[in-house]
Amino acid sequence: MRNASQVGPGQPQVVVLVGATGDLARRKLLPGLFRLASAGFIPGCRIIGVSLEDLDDDGFRAIAHEALTQFSSHKPNGEEWPAFARTLAYVPLSAGAGALKAAVAAAERSLDGESRRVHYLSVPPNAALSAVRLLADAGLVERCRIIMEKPFGTDLASAVTLNARLHEVFAEEQIFRIDHFLGKEAAQNILAFRFGNGLFEPIWNRNFIDHVQIDVPETLGLGKRAAFYEATGAFRDMVVTHLFQILAFMAMEAPTSLEPAPISEEKNKVFRSLVPIDPRNVVRGQYAGYRGEEGVDPESDTETFIALKCAIDNWRWAGVPFFLRTGKRLAEGQRIISIAFREPPKSMFPPGSGVGAQGPDHLTFDLADAAKMSLSFYGKRPGPGMRLDKLSMQFAMRDTGWAGDVLEAYERLILDAMRGDHTLFTTAEGIERLWQVSAPLLEAPPPVRLYSPQSWGPKSIHQLVAPHAWRLPFERAWRDPNHLGS
Repeated sequence: MRNASQVGPGQPQVVVLVGATGDLARRKLLPGLFRLASAGFIPGCRIIGVSLEDLDDDGFRAIAHEALTQFSSHKPNGEEWPAFARTLAYVPLSAGAGALKAAVAAAERSLDGESRRVHYLSVPPNAALSAVRLLADAGLVERCRIIMEKPFGTDLASAVTLNARLHEVFAEEQIFRIDHFLGKEAAQNILAFRFGNGLFEPIWNRNFIDHVQIDVPETLGLGKRAAFYEATGAFRDMVVTHLFQILAFMAMEAPTSLEPAPISEEKNKVFRSLVPIDPRNVVRGQYAGYRGEEGVDPESDTETFIALKCAIDNWRWAGVPFFLRTGKRLAEGQRIISIAFREPPKSMFPPGSGVGAQGPDHLTFDLADAAKMSLSFYGKRPGPGMRLDKLSMQFAMRDTGWAGDVLEAYERLILDAMRGDHTLFTTAEGIERLWQVSAPLLEAPPPVRLYSPQSWGPKSIHQLVAPHAWRLPFERAWRDPNHLGS
């Protein structure tokens, strides 16, 4: 990893990981901390796990080793694991604030120089404020940053209350509301692509862009999250906390600099310009068989799928529809932004030439971990006559020598929080505004429509996007550099 120490926090870090034995900690957080520490991003690190399980330090280390073996791309081999194991300690919740305070003090004494604290609350929403009180009672508010997992409330009133309660303990600049979608290299590449190239920014507006799709279908079901999902649903789980954040990156004006405050302000301007969601422009779905799953109400009205049309009422985007879609148990797992450009006002090509037959030109960002971009356009097919076909120019991170430098989303965001960089995090103002524009939908949601697992959702999604068409499924797959002839 190049220049790891130069982009790290510069100070030793004590991480208090609340919910340290949970699924997110095992799959993402412990592997992420292991890679950051092993690669030299953090000059010194101690990790204190906190959870309901009655464990000692060695028990927590065993859980961490299993998590790294199973989920980390960087396996715990050689001297790296013993070194990381020595950074781990554990305090059961039942031991109380005094034991946690003592553990943090011991960790800080073992580090050279003044350290900072990072509290990661990997807990369900209804346990977040209890964890905040624990940290306050332990006297761990100073010299700290706190990372909060989604969702940030369930509506405007609950978000306002949650923020107010948080601000009783932590200042806003200490709070990092995490959205792992924005931690992906591909999401940040949107900013680089737009503002680093003179070719595209002049056409990034209503005069040249016809419509935009942000499409995040998932093939997975609920797993063990039935209780959480029943109280949340696809809109609260994915749209407010993920898809709207991606929309802001795509639609924001140029910030005065690539600093956290200017970028947050431009994102918040987009949120202020969002038109309140009209329930008539929303399709809610539920996959067949959902109500029979363990922990689900047999008469549940919770949506496992949502598609909506929204609008941004400002000079740049007036009249451009934004279509958002996400759901469980769908045909493919994808994460794309697809930007459709306006077609030429008049065609000089003869009938049957093929121009326009495969839809408008598209710029597509693939937000999966293997970052990819594609620009599709019409070009002439070789041979006599004027026959046009859809062609594309594509970029994939794997085609470069930089693939090994890519940080996983949680790794990047944890590192940013340690550095105090709010660029990729959500503000209190932003999240409250999103709940405000969501109020019409939450107050009068349309009925859920059944859809078959492994489909693309309810059939009514096609009326929602008409006269356009959904970009997924793609008519042609991303090119594989190992099979250039395909």
